[in-house]
Amino acid sequence: MQPRPPIVTILGHVDHGKTTLLDYIRKSRLADKEHGGITQRIGAYEIATGIKGYKTDKITFIDTPGHEAFSFLRARGANVADLAILIIDAKDSVMPQTIESIYHIKTAKIPFIVALNKSDLPDANPDKVKNDLLKQEVMVEGKGGDTPALPISAKTGQGVQELLEMILLMASDLNLTFDPKADPAAYIIETKKDRRGIVVSAVIKNGQLRIGDDVFADGKKARIRSMLNDLGHTVPTVLPSTPFELTGFQELPDVGAMLTAKPLQQATENIRPETSVIPQKIDIAAFLTTKAEEKKLSLVIKADSQGSLEAINNTLAKNNKVKVILKSVGDVNKSDVFLAKTTGSVIVGFAVNITPEVRELAKQEKVVIKTYNIIYELLEELTEVTELMQEKEEKEKYLKGEAKVLANFIIEGEKIYGVKVTKGKINLGDELELYRQNKQFGKSKLVSLRIRAKSVNEVKKDQEAGMILGSTLDMQIGDVVKSIS
Repeated sequence: MQPRPPIVTILGHVDHGKTTLLDYIRKSRLADKEHGGITQRIGAYEIATGIKGYKTDKITFIDTPGHEAFSFLRARGANVADLAILIIDAKDSVMPQTIESIYHIKTAKIPFIVALNKSDLPDANPDKVKNDLLKQEVMVEGKGGDTPALPISAKTGQGVQELLEMILLMASDLNLTFDPKADPAAYIIETKKDRRGIVVSAVIKNGQLRIGDDVFADGKKARIRSMLNDLGHTVPTVLPSTPFELTGFQELPDVGAMLTAKPLQQATENIRPETSVIPQKIDIAAFLTTKAEEKKLSLVIKADSQGSLEAINNTLAKNNKVKVILKSVGDVNKSDVFLAKTTGSVIVGFAVNITPEVRELAKQEKVVIKTYNIIYELLEELTEVTELMQEKEEKEKYLKGEAKVLANFIIEGEKIYGVKVTKGKINLGDELELYRQNKQFGKSKLVSLRIRAKSVNEVKKDQEAGMILGSTLDMQIGDVVKSIS
């Protein structure tokens, strides 16, 4: 195993200094003639810090549009970043997109550094920022936690060297390594078309890639014709954590897709679900009751004003079955959809706008969006859903066994249902509840139970059996039977 440089992304509220910091780091580390070319197109760049005492002095920064691209990658399981920098204006403190950034970082489950930008200005108040972060359950050093919080000035460069060293220190603790002999694994961070054809920007995490290699991404195959690094230089080989561009694809693969030496059919199917199988109208209660393992209703809340948001949040805070992942003022956007997908949440919008583009994306990603213009209707429906969840949870406590209907047929005038037990066990004589699309439609008693024509008293998880019920019911393939003790 060999050490690899950390891959870092920077998130924060608009105008808090993300671009300024990235530009300062880039300009200070690259010659003028090399600045502003391929770096901007790749969406990532590597710097050599010159800092001694670590396994590597290099850092790769992902230069993305921010939350949208970051959560887009996360929603597809693309573990690109090893670390994050949460940049906060030391004058303005925590703002709506700061809160959104915190949720994205927590969802990604990666360590992060708080960069207190503009700390050199007379009206900066770093201590207020740290206290405001406590309200978001972010505890920095000196406030009961171990998250580093460093004062910087992205404009003058003050504290930037210390920030870079902190990145290397944290990366050292993560012990980031790669196996040069392993199958290559890289993540696509951007795609485009230009005079060269289809161009894919990626960052490699393991193994290595060479010109002439065959690669697969999103079910599409390519033979690598060329590769360029972030300085625009042609390179024959790329190693982790190198950002690079490659050509060779005939079709555009998806951002977030994994580049591998072998096709990943299963992963491809999961990345882009067919929109034709997505219901046009989604019943929120039915959607939630399919998630038996989830104990709370997870929400992303968007409202038209801070007053509305506070009213909704204060009421929901009394409901222990609700978990608010994100609450902010503004219209529902793509970033909200990807965050909801990653966290398994429902988006609740109050008096906000949703563009057709965002609605279409939500359908593609199977994310439920519910909108309201009357606050009591919102609260009533959410209360109803959480009560359904409570009822289901109580019933699950007494669930003895569950089976899915795989077939039905008639033998000697008897209707027999072929089932497979998916949970627990089912015994002869059990009282069964029958479900179709998560809604109960009947009850019956189990009067006959057989495995391969042999009568048995019990079937357990993963076993298949034939059932005869005590009452005539029209069960269909896909229905579920539950035995409640």
